[in-house]
Amino acid sequence: MLDLFTHALRLHADPSRVVVRPFHIAWAGPRMGPSRTERLVREVLAMSPGQARTQLEVVLKDFEARHWQTRRVFMTRYDEIEQQLGLDGSKIGDEKRQLIGAYFCHEYSYAAAALMNPSVVPHHDQSGMPPGAQRIVMSMRAVGEGHISSVAFREGIITDDNELTLAPEPPFATAADAVGGDDELPVGPVTVYRHRDSTLSGTVIFPVTDQQSKGLEDLRLVEFTHDDGVKEWIGTYTAYNGSAIQSELMRTKDFRAFDLVPMTGSASRNKGMALFPRKVGGKYMMIGRQDGENVFIISSDTLENWDEGDLLLRPHYPWELVQMGNCGPPIETDEGWILLTHGVGAMRKYSIGAALLDLDDPTKVIGRTKEPILAAADQDREGYVPNVVYTCGATRIGDRLFIPYGIADSSIGFAFVEIRKLLDLM
Repeated sequence: MLDLFTHALRLHADPSRVVVRPFHIAWAGPRMGPSRTERLVREVLAMSPGQARTQLEVVLKDFEARHWQTRRVFMTRYDEIEQQLGLDGSKIGDEKRQLIGAYFCHEYSYAAAALMNPSVVPHHDQSGMPPGAQRIVMSMRAVGEGHISSVAFREGIITDDNELTLAPEPPFATAADAVGGDDELPVGPVTVYRHRDSTLSGTVIFPVTDQQSKGLEDLRLVEFTHDDGVKEWIGTYTAYNGSAIQSELMRTKDFRAFDLVPMTGSASRNKGMALFPRKVGGKYMMIGRQDGENVFIISSDTLENWDEGDLLLRPHYPWELVQMGNCGPPIETDEGWILLTHGVGAMRKYSIGAALLDLDDPTKVIGRTKEPILAAADQDREGYVPNVVYTCGATRIGDRLFIPYGIADSSIGFAFVEIRKLLDLM
C-alpha cells in the first residue's frame, strides 16, 4: 500500500449543530379548502396584542440564545409569507409578524447522525495566500433527522508542509433556501441563496424539490474552467425522494447563489457521476457507473444531458471484485488524468485506488494501482457502516494530492499523497 501522510484531524457528527430553516407546512399534505398557510396566519392575526406578545416571548426564551439573529430570521420568513399571501404588513405589528415567521420556521439538527463523503476544491478567493499554500472549500454530506442528507461546507487553508487548518465553524449555522411559495413543493431547476450575513462554513443546503425530498447525497465538486477561461464551481450529486434517484448539478460562481439543476438523459438515472474540470476534445466529459459494478466514461455536448457511455474500468484486483466506482472528478497532471476509484472486496470492505487516463483521450487507460492507496485501518473501521473509506473528490496542491475521505459513513479524515509516488505505482 502507498505510503501516505494521514492528518490527525477528524470531523465527527454533532447533534448540537442546529439550524433554523423554513418550515414549509403546506408541503406535508394535499390542499383542502383554504391553505394551511392562510389558516395559520389568520389564527395569529386574530390574537390580541397581549396574546401575541406572550407567545412570542415563549418562543424567544426557548430559541433566541440557540440561534443567530433569531428575530431577523423570523422577520425574513414573515416577509416571504407576506409576499405569498399579499398581506399588508403596515397594518400588522412587529410582534405578530415575528410570531408568524416563527410558525413557519423549525429547528433542525443537520449532522446528528453522520458527517461523511467529502469533496474539496480550490477556494474562489486565494488572496493573501503565501507561496505553496492554498485556501480550500470542502463539501460534506451531513445526515440528520429522518436520515435526510444535506450539503454542509468548511473552508480551510493547506500549507506546503501538509498542515491543514479549518476555519472555525460559527456558533450558529444558517440554511440556504429557495425564494418562492409555500403551498407547493418546487420541481425542476431551483436556485438557493446563502444568507447575506452567513459565512460559507456556517451554511447548509437542504433538499427543496420533490425529487430531493429525502436527500442531497455525495456532492462531487470540481473547479470547472469554461472555453472562455471563466471559472465555475460545479458539483454533481444524487437527489433522492425515497424511492427513486436522479443525478443533478449544483452550479455556483460565488458560493452565494447555488443553481440546483436536474440532469437529463439515460445516464442521469444513476448515481456517482463526476465531471472533468474542463472540456476534452470539445466535449464535456463525465465519469459514471451505469451498471452499479463498472466504471464508465461519458461525453456530451451540454452540461445537462448525459446518455450512455463507454466501459472504462472493470473490477480486476481482489480488493475491488464486488464493484467499482469513481471517487470524484479526474485531476489533471502532465502525465494524464488521475482518477481516484473505490473498490469493494470481501466482507464489503471499501478501499480507494487510482487509475491514470490519457490526457487527450481519457477513454484510454494508461495504468492503475494494483493495491489500494487507502483502506479501512483498525481505527477507521467502526461506525454506521463499518469498513468503509470513501471520498467524493480530492484536489491537487503543488506536487501532492489532498484527499478528504469518509470513514465508516460516520466521520471524515484527511490524507496527503505525493503525485510522483502515486504515478510510480501505476
